[in-house]
Amino acid sequence: MTDPEGADDLREAAQPGAGEVTATVIVRAPAARVFAALLAWERQSDWIPFTRVQVVEGDGREGSLVEAVTTLGPAVLRDEMRVVRVDEPYEIGVVHCGRLLRGPGVLRCTQMDQERTQVVWHEWFHLPGGAAGRLAWPVLWPGSKVGLTQGLKRFARLVEQGRLP
Repeated sequence: MTDPEGADDLREAAQPGAGEVTATVIVRAPAARVFAALLAWERQSDWIPFTRVQVVEGDGREGSLVEAVTTLGPAVLRDEMRVVRVDEPYEIGVVHCGRLLRGPGVLRCTQMDQERTQVVWHEWFHLPGGAAGRLAWPVLWPGSKVGLTQGLKRFARLVEQGRLP
């Protein structure tokens, strides 16, 4: 980081990267309930496999630092996210600001009718590894898309069953 508060590093990480992935799901619940479930950071562990999520700084809203640690066998991936926008009940903006995962992300809720909400999860990752990372992205992208989509489907089921937030 180039300044005491890390603002320059966060501004750099907030620029969209070349690795873009989007997933969408329709949840049979009002937007306010869906949004509350998305903002329950620690509960992401219930719908994102192999992942433990915790708020390490702040209250989970703007300015907070959230850490997601995914462990699969000996592999560990640490994802640090700064919450940069909370526009309730519509949008949560984050910036992935860790060593490996960097770039902006957004979770959007759109009320379709009183009992249905569309959730869109969109990420723009900086690809590590320079040219090799850009070449590998078309191979990695389908797995990222499937993973996000499956996670959102689990999320929708839990909200619809009343098990989230």
